[in-house]
Amino acid sequence: MEFLRRIYAPDYMVKPEQKMQEKYSTSEFYRSFIKIAWPAVMESVLLGLVNFIDSIMVSTQGATAVAAVGLTTQPRMLFYAVFFALSVGVTAIVSRRKGENDREDANKCLAQAVSLCLILGVILVGAAIIFAEPLLIFSGAKEDTLPMSIPYFRITMVGMFFTSIGLMINAGQRGSGNTRISMTTNMTANIVNCIFNALLINGLFFFPKLGVTGAAIATMLGNMVSCAMSVYSVSRNGRFLQLKPTMLFRFKAESLRLIAKISSSAAVEQVFMRIGFFTVAKLVAELSTTEFATHTICMNIINLSFCFGDGLGVAASALVGQNLGRRRPDCSIIYGKTAQRIGICISILLMLLFTFGGELLMKMFMTKVEPEAATIISTGVIILRIIALITPAQVSQVLFSGCVRGAGDTKYAAVVSLVCIAFERPVLTYLMCYVFGFGVIGAWIAMLIDQYLRLAFMAHRFSGGKWAKVKV
Repeated sequence: MEFLRRIYAPDYMVKPEQKMQEKYSTSEFYRSFIKIAWPAVMESVLLGLVNFIDSIMVSTQGATAVAAVGLTTQPRMLFYAVFFALSVGVTAIVSRRKGENDREDANKCLAQAVSLCLILGVILVGAAIIFAEPLLIFSGAKEDTLPMSIPYFRITMVGMFFTSIGLMINAGQRGSGNTRISMTTNMTANIVNCIFNALLINGLFFFPKLGVTGAAIATMLGNMVSCAMSVYSVSRNGRFLQLKPTMLFRFKAESLRLIAKISSSAAVEQVFMRIGFFTVAKLVAELSTTEFATHTICMNIINLSFCFGDGLGVAASALVGQNLGRRRPDCSIIYGKTAQRIGICISILLMLLFTFGGELLMKMFMTKVEPEAATIISTGVIILRIIALITPAQVSQVLFSGCVRGAGDTKYAAVVSLVCIAFERPVLTYLMCYVFGFGVIGAWIAMLIDQYLRLAFMAHRFSGGKWAKVKV
């Protein structure tokens, strides 16, 4: 018991020189963290489960359809990276202003970000639609996957325009500590997505059978519903965040500079990440359609562990920023470590699931009997055992990264992404897949090394405490 108390009690999470009070209440910290965290975790996990179910529904069209949808992921995420970078800045600024009780400046920041999002959305989505075919060919799409990939990519990119607006508003809501709104909007959108998946992929009732294109339309409809609910959440009076149409497109140099200061580093980080992920996906896609289908299925499964880490990270990021705004860096450290301790417990359960339930998970995606099904399942089971080893590092590094970004220390995260994701992981993937001949399994060995290296970097930064001195 004493061993566990030293790991989980807040009194042992801060160094003596960092303490700003004599005793810290364990129940108070865990209770307040869970209050913020559970909606964010629920939202993230349900989103992951819906994507999981979405992929299973697409798998009814065969392994080629799974590969076609998987090929669009990294190109879409390249465009999404811009909006995600903006949202990091919004969360960091709003959480700090919430701690300072500066409602006016928080709303000003949100209005500037949404205005930028609307302008960039039109430009980037338009470019994605126009250049869809060459982009997907470069991503590794072949004659069997390209006809399905192009319409899926174009339709989901239209949905991304609406997603980006909701993302910006929800980032502000999370920064203010209101994680329930984001959970509600995304849960509703996911329900809409699942319903129309069922109706449009296989043509239930009087709806047409559209296959992969139907899945794209369902995703877009869910994005539109989520956006509408997010906009409504900031249209009511009396809330900390309130966005009025008259506030849009009234750019203020001071606010833009602050957003740019934080988001620019996050943007650089996202660019490095997406280049790395894009390169890895292309390397795997060049192996074969069957191996890429296996890789896509396993990516959907590992996203379940990422969702837990991401949900806990959202709460940790908000609480870190708020307590820095209140001039309590000691509490920021405790909340960050509280999140990591909870994450480790969840990781252990996920490790057991991936180790002993691998075959069952893979068979869920093999709803259509095909010659390559046995190969996909057997290879996937091996990959899932590697994923079991990846999970603790993935959850912890996502949490530490969220804390560092929540404090506004985005430059360090950008450097780590450059070293690990844009350089080290693609090189290792190439060596493992092609030089050493491990095929798709080699890509996951590379990910295993990458995740533990990133964890080492982010844990070192968090424990060093420099992030707590960043001014926002």
